[in-house]
Amino acid sequence: MHLLLLLLATAPLAAELPAAARERILRKMDDTAPRYDEIARRIWEFAEVGYQETRSSALLQETLRGAGFTLRAGVAGAPTAFIAEWGSGKPVIALMAEFDALPGLSQQAGAAEKKPRAEAVAYGAGHGCGHNLLGTAVVFAAIAARDEMAERKLGGTIRVLGTPAEEGGSGKVYMARAGAFDGADVALTWHPGDANHASLDSSLANITAKFTFHGTASHAASAPENGRSALDAVMLMTHAVELLREHVPQETRLHYIVTNGGAAPNIVPDTAQVYLYARHPKMTALDGIWARVLKCAGGAAVATGTRVDTELVSSVWDVLPNDALTALLDRNLRAAGGVTYTAEERAFAAKLRGTFDLAGALPLGSEAGVRAMTDSRGPGGSTDVGDVSWLLPTGQFTTATYVPGTPGHSWQSTACAGAAIGRKGMLVAAKTLALAVAELAGDARQVAAAQAAFERRRAGAEYRSRIPANAKPPLDYRKK
Repeated sequence: MHLLLLLLATAPLAAELPAAARERILRKMDDTAPRYDEIARRIWEFAEVGYQETRSSALLQETLRGAGFTLRAGVAGAPTAFIAEWGSGKPVIALMAEFDALPGLSQQAGAAEKKPRAEAVAYGAGHGCGHNLLGTAVVFAAIAARDEMAERKLGGTIRVLGTPAEEGGSGKVYMARAGAFDGADVALTWHPGDANHASLDSSLANITAKFTFHGTASHAASAPENGRSALDAVMLMTHAVELLREHVPQETRLHYIVTNGGAAPNIVPDTAQVYLYARHPKMTALDGIWARVLKCAGGAAVATGTRVDTELVSSVWDVLPNDALTALLDRNLRAAGGVTYTAEERAFAAKLRGTFDLAGALPLGSEAGVRAMTDSRGPGGSTDVGDVSWLLPTGQFTTATYVPGTPGHSWQSTACAGAAIGRKGMLVAAKTLALAVAELAGDARQVAAAQAAFERRRAGAEYRSRIPANAKPPLDYRKK
């Protein structure tokens, strides 16, 4: 068995997609792009946070249903999760679509200064991670690949997974447990960014929780001795976490917000809460770090005479890269090309770059090219794609939907995601995915190579989600 995997891993891949097929796909997608631009714009306007993406999910489902895909909604107990399929037989190619927004990042499209939208949006949300583009491009690619597979009478199944709450809700973990990825041979996706890049980057494993302390209320002036401050406990826990930073591996990330600090200054708070994220490049190392975070919470409760409830919100694994799928995506990303700005867009880009630190930023103009596949800037965030990547071969890439240098999860990235600049990068992503799906559907050897690369990277490691097996999706995790 090991010899077979080695042979598959080292055997040359089959020829690329025939030139005529490639040109046909790209031409058709250029012709139909305006329709998907409008879908992405509408989802950007909806700006719905995790597990509440009702209109966004419905719009993508409607688009797929109209293209002949069969639909199953409400997967894994998440109302906005869905599975759409077209075709039959092998290979089964899973495409992962995200569509949730981030709270507090409302911003006007194409504005080069901080300017929240005039319309009221729940949680003041905005698409600062570009998921309006992500989900739309996946649906666009699935329909374009369907057309090509039908044209050439290729076998295979396209499975679009509408995966909610990527931003801290672990939607893909619950979908995987419900069997959404069962039978799939490979999984593909992409992510908005400031460069066109298929790489072997991983990501940060992540565990998040809300720590709610319960104390005793009292008059803060006339009887403070009778109170047991839950806010004191929050402050003591966060101080302990700050001290912990010196004694964890340097790649660790610990960050938090205080979601409840009490009701009024003259009342000793009987309830207070901190929402904390812990990250590390490897889940196995994060386990030990998380155990120490829990001790920080427990110690704070003991010291202040309070009680703490710990609500695990989410947990995701680090991404397991796949060499074969990354090469496939890199090749088709180069065929799709880069992003070309108009003179007006270049002026906007130059002005936007004046609003953030450019140290280490890619130069303006880099959006027109494709970075080398081996070029890596290291893991920067966390994603529930990581869990999927430990279950089956998974590939992903980025395209330049943001002005080069733009920080993610910012008002600047929201502005780009709602503008033509973002939609141009989205088209590059959709083309790349469509070409990749068409290649995989027509060549079983590439699927075998992806599986061999998966087995080699995994090397017998055991995957186990840190979310309890009986847990249900935290549908209200954005509520404080």
